[in-house]
Amino acid sequence: MQEPEKFQIIVNGSKNFELDGDDLDWRPTGQGTWHILLNGKGYTAELLHTDFQEKYFELRINGSNFKVKLADRFDQLIEKMGLSKQASAKIKDIKAPMPGLVLEIQVEVGQEVSQGQSLLILEAMKMENIIKSPGDGIVRSIHVEKGNPVEKNHLLIELD
Repeated sequence: MQEPEKFQIIVNGSKNFELDGDDLDWRPTGQGTWHILLNGKGYTAELLHTDFQEKYFELRINGSNFKVKLADRFDQLIEKMGLSKQASAKIKDIKAPMPGLVLEIQVEVGQEVSQGQSLLILEAMKMENIIKSPGDGIVRSIHVEKGNPVEKNHLLIELD
């Protein structure tokens, strides 16, 4: 007989506990609502928001809202290996990927930017290259001006 998979549950970013299939029983009571039996205690749950890719859920349980993140055995292994901290580290320095000429700066200091947003256009080998934000943040400083030549790895923009 295969042992049930244990999930690590993180509630509201701080409370941590493990749960397996033997601890929990649930029955749907309607669209997005369930009755949950956990260790002999009953709860009414309503699903408010889901992000399946991040394994993140917002629930209302017995009238109180909770933010819940699930971690399966692979997520737990990655955490134990210390790789999740590296993957979630913010990239703050945007550097030139190649030598070129700054054609256009599309952001200003203090501006909020989101992942994938165009920051500037760099011309290299007669091609225009759009330099995009690697993550969400706020532009702390801009180290180049329109028309500036830059070398590879030249600091272009700093994000907070």
